[in-house]
Amino acid sequence: MQEPQINPWSSTPSGDIEKTFGDFGIDPIAPVLQELPEVPDFMRRKIVLGHRDYPAIAGAIRNKTPFHILTGFMPSGHPHLGHLMVMKEVIWHVQQGGNGYITIADREAHAVRGMPWEKCRVYGREYLACLYALGFEGQTYFQSKNDRLKDLAFEAATKVNLSELTAIYGFGPETDLAHAESVITQVADILYPQIDREPAPTLVPVGIDQDPHIRLTRGVAHKLRMFTVEERDGYISVRSKNAPERALDAVKQVFPHVKKYEGHVDIRGTGYAEVSAKVRSIERAHGGYGFYTPSSTYHIFMPGLTGGKMSSSIPESIISFYETEAVVRKKVMSGITGGRMTLEEQKRLGGEPEKCSLYLLNLFHMVIDDKVLAEIRRKCTAGEITCGQCKKDTAERVVQFLKDFREKMDAAEEKIEA
Repeated sequence: MQEPQINPWSSTPSGDIEKTFGDFGIDPIAPVLQELPEVPDFMRRKIVLGHRDYPAIAGAIRNKTPFHILTGFMPSGHPHLGHLMVMKEVIWHVQQGGNGYITIADREAHAVRGMPWEKCRVYGREYLACLYALGFEGQTYFQSKNDRLKDLAFEAATKVNLSELTAIYGFGPETDLAHAESVITQVADILYPQIDREPAPTLVPVGIDQDPHIRLTRGVAHKLRMFTVEERDGYISVRSKNAPERALDAVKQVFPHVKKYEGHVDIRGTGYAEVSAKVRSIERAHGGYGFYTPSSTYHIFMPGLTGGKMSSSIPESIISFYETEAVVRKKVMSGITGGRMTLEEQKRLGGEPEKCSLYLLNLFHMVIDDKVLAEIRRKCTAGEITCGQCKKDTAERVVQFLKDFREKMDAAEEKIEA
C-alpha cells in the first residue's frame, strides 16, 4: 500500500509544519488576523498557524453574515486534553456568529478502529459532554444515525474514484471498503451544514493530520456545483458543468447585459459577488447544491507528556478528563521538560520552554493570562525556577481545571440526546 504523506489515522506527529504547509498549499494565518475584529488566544499564541480560505470566514465574522463552523471527533477512546483545542476553536467561532455543528464519527471509529457501536455511543456522549461544558451551542449528531448525511455521502461518492483515494490516503487492494466509505462520510460531514441550513462559508478547524479530508472535500464541493463563475477581463463568465439548459437560460434572464453561448454566458456590468450569489440561488432552484468550497484552519498538536503526539493509543502521553487526581499528578510530575541535565546548568543556562510538554500544556490551556504565561517563560529561560517546582505548579492548575471541568460535564449530561 502506498504511504500517504499525511496520515489522518496515525499517532505520530506530521513532522516539519512549515514544510508540510508548503508542500500542500496551506497558507500562514498571521496575515489574515488583521481582518478579525478580535484575535483569539489560540491564534495570538500561534497555536493555530495555517489556513485554507480563512478570509471568507473572517469576512463573515466582520460583516455579521452567515457562516458555519463544523468539526468531528472519532469516538475510539475517552476525550482528553489533546482534543480541547479544536473544541475551543469551535466554541469561539460560534460565539462570533457561526452556526455550530459537531459530528461524532462513529462510522469511522467502527471501520478504522474496530470499535463496537455501543462503545462508540458511550465515548461519543463523553465528547458531547465536553463540548457542552465549554458552552457549545448548535447541532450535534452521530454519523450512523443521520440519514440525510448518508444520502449526501452517497452523492459525494459519485465524484470520487479509487485512484484519488489511493493518491490522497495511500489506500490499496487490502483497504476495507468500510474504511473508504468512512472517508466519504467525512466529506459529507463537512458539506452537511450547507444542506441542513443554507450554502454559506464553512470552517473546519483541524490538526494538520486531517488535511487529506479537507483537500478531498474541497474537490468534491467543486465537482458537485452546476456552474463555475469566473472573473475575466471586463466581464464575468458563468460556465455550465452539468447544469440543465433551463438553468443556464435562467442565468441569462436574470442579468441585463448577457451574451449566451454554447454552455456558458458572459455577463458585463455586474460584479463577481453579485453574479456568484445569484448563480448559486439559480443552481439551488434547479436541484443543485450551490456549495461554498469549505475553509479550514490548522493547529499544532499539543505534545504528549512523554513526547510526540498526545494520543489515546499512548496512555502515558495523555491526561483524560476522567482520570483520578493521583494519576493526573503522577503523569504531570513524570512529564518531559525542557530543563537542563543538572541544577547548575539550569540556573546558568536556563530552561528551554519550547521543548517542555508542561510549558506547552500551560500555553495551550492552563494559563489564560498572557502576562502570567510570559512570566513563567521568563523564569524558565532565566533559570529562576526548577523543573520540579514548575511541575508542581502545573499539576495544581491541571487538577483544579479538571475538577471544575468535570462538574460542568456532569451538568451538561441532560443536553445530550443520543
